[in-house]
Amino acid sequence: MLRSPSRFVRTWITAVVVGSLLAGCGSSADEPASDDQAAKPATKTEVTVEPIKAATELTDTNGVEVSLDKEPKRIVCLFALCDDILTELGIVPTATNSALLAHPRFLGKEKAGRVDVIPGGFIAPEVEAILSHKPDLVIGLGDTHGKLAPALKGATTFWAMQPETWEDSVGYLRDVAALTGRTAEGERAEKAFRAKLAEAERTPSGKTALVIYGSDENFGVATPEADVTASLFPRFSDYPWKSRGVEGSYSLEEILAQGVDVLFVETMSFGDADGKLSEKLAENPLWGKIPAVRNGDVHEVDPEVWAKGRGTRSLGIVIDEATAALR
Repeated sequence: MLRSPSRFVRTWITAVVVGSLLAGCGSSADEPASDDQAAKPATKTEVTVEPIKAATELTDTNGVEVSLDKEPKRIVCLFALCDDILTELGIVPTATNSALLAHPRFLGKEKAGRVDVIPGGFIAPEVEAILSHKPDLVIGLGDTHGKLAPALKGATTFWAMQPETWEDSVGYLRDVAALTGRTAEGERAEKAFRAKLAEAERTPSGKTALVIYGSDENFGVATPEADVTASLFPRFSDYPWKSRGVEGSYSLEEILAQGVDVLFVETMSFGDADGKLSEKLAENPLWGKIPAVRNGDVHEVDPEVWAKGRGTRSLGIVIDEATAALR
């Protein structure tokens, strides 16, 4: 499956970027959308799932052929979508580079603690540490981990993924299911997600929702055009924000002007930063004037799931939590 290069998304913000209003994420360049500009789903989600056929090769996001002689048994994940997919297929990664597995609807803290963590952080995972696990397959984010491919070549197979939409995530689920021989598991996971999304579409909320993220008053807004999670919201709620394609800053005045009924807040921690984003924003007098704040409809959500997961299990959790809050 060949996919185009990605837009930046909020998931992969570094400490350097935070200082410039989280500019690396897809939403630092966004603006409120007018009624005719707001992202609207063109069609309802199709629940029918095509059969998945086992395979030994495919083409990754960079146009590189990924070929395996046999089903991979030892898989190292360098970003959370990989962990999400493997969990859906009933596979535990040999090592990981995210904290997603600790979520109770994945492995939970106890079992996740038994999965080795690759040192070096998300941006620069250590090659020697990766290879020490003797992986059959290493899965990473194309625009971040693609630079590791030359160092891994000859020792293991590297697969670059670049999800931009939930359909991309489903496509990668199907690809991994085909390579690992977990075709039935892949079909079940895809069908369960599609059914959940279709059900949410059948009973849309009349409330306005918004997802914001950050570590302090320099916050960002996730948008349907540049964020996998936010792309789901127009299917079951009014989401008054779109990408404007240029860098900009945000103010609580902009959110207040939209009359947002429900706010979902992802607190991103960097360095010594601590405390919830919603608590820090509450220091601004305008915060209390937002309808969602006045009505007690501000929800701090798990950024590991909402911002980083991007697979069918993570997005299923997002749908469950979002639709419950939007009732």
